[in-house]
Amino acid sequence: MTLHPVAESVPRARRWFRKFIAPYNPACSVDDCVLMLSEPVTNAVVYGRSDDPWIVQVEWFREGTSLRVDTDACGLTVEPPRWRALAIRATTRREVRPVPPRRGIIRPTSTGLRMRLRLAPGQEPADVVASAERLRHAWGVHAVYVRDIKPGVVELRLVGFDVLRKVRMPRRTGTEGDLLRVPVALREDATAFVRDYQAVPHELVLGATLSGKSMYLRNLITGLAAQPVVLVGIDCKRGVELSPFAARFSALATDPEQAAELLPVLVKEMEDRYDLIKARQGIAPGTPDELITSDIWGLPEDERPSPIVLFVDEVAELFLVVTRKEEERRDEMVTQLIRLAQLGRAAGIYLEVCGQRFGAELGKGATMLRAQLTGRVSHRVNDEASAKMALGDIALEAVYAACSIPAERPGLAVAGDTSGGWSRIRTPYVSLADAAATCRDTAHLAPDVPALSPFRPYVPPPPTVKPAEPVSHPRPVTE
Repeated sequence: MTLHPVAESVPRARRWFRKFIAPYNPACSVDDCVLMLSEPVTNAVVYGRSDDPWIVQVEWFREGTSLRVDTDACGLTVEPPRWRALAIRATTRREVRPVPPRRGIIRPTSTGLRMRLRLAPGQEPADVVASAERLRHAWGVHAVYVRDIKPGVVELRLVGFDVLRKVRMPRRTGTEGDLLRVPVALREDATAFVRDYQAVPHELVLGATLSGKSMYLRNLITGLAAQPVVLVGIDCKRGVELSPFAARFSALATDPEQAAELLPVLVKEMEDRYDLIKARQGIAPGTPDELITSDIWGLPEDERPSPIVLFVDEVAELFLVVTRKEEERRDEMVTQLIRLAQLGRAAGIYLEVCGQRFGAELGKGATMLRAQLTGRVSHRVNDEASAKMALGDIALEAVYAACSIPAERPGLAVAGDTSGGWSRIRTPYVSLADAAATCRDTAHLAPDVPALSPFRPYVPPPPTVKPAEPVSHPRPVTE
């Protein structure tokens, strides 16, 4: 049955279906069958889109004791090859139907379904992406996401509800035992957002007050605390954000004056690591290829220094100055941060820069530093310009998504990188007490870096609890 994409086609499909199926005297209820046909036809008419003139094609046939209804209005069918059309007409004398993608096994998940489609000849993944919204309404799910698996095969992930309303991280994230890979949030397609420092060395995290930056940072620190990684912090809010995790930090600066002393030490540590790599590159004739390296990951394990992750909270405080003396200190700190961002990756030094706004108005070097931060995470912002600072060079749609984050959903953010990909994420809630307890329990995993010893934060010992005195005192038995 062929229909035009207009509202009058829905009752027409009901009438024709009743007329055509009546001679067969079906055992099931005709009204139920009409309802089964009416819903896909309505979705096709309402949500079908095409730049060219198009029609809605409806087919129904019996499979055993069941009725099957096929509605084609999503633009995912192609005309069959000519030889196939001729063979079908010659053998069955029935009308040749367009060829849809071949569907794989439907696999249930905790949030919906996922399946694979083998594309028909002449199709590309962009065709499926363009039809995702129509498929969402046709199947009655919350969202449909498309992922390219290999040439000719895509995966559809059907999410039945809004997974970002109440975040529940998946049990398996694929990061178990991986160094510098931490699942910190949940994507809108119900997969884990993994912060991979070896793939994206440096990251910029922006957001207004109460937008969820601290929760994102808290999840990241607790994830790294269980790994042999050196954690270094610069907290320009007098240590309010990072001091609860001081037991796990190897160095912590709580004001710009301390940061000005800490950053040169990190730059010197980076230079020493480059000297170590250069000594390994004294290549002699006949040296195996696996012994030649340009970063610390090519060094033997007994010689490889531990990676360092530097957290900078409220980075704008490092740029703000009042006097000329502070301006000289600011220029020196910004230069050292830029050097760490440009050269730190090969030496195993990674940056996590957080702030409310990070634009050129902060002063000299701000734009150059931001250009080195590949990863971008933007929480709720107060103006469009702030969102463009983080996501403007990724995608314009990502900027609009960041500006539409409601205040009632703290932790919701838009994450992307300079390759152009982006997605909505939300961090799970972790209490400050739980995060601090995790850092205390993993304090013994902090690698020893002698150069950072002067900056190790003081951690007061836990209070001792006196044992409760017994209610009654034992008395010796006397004869």
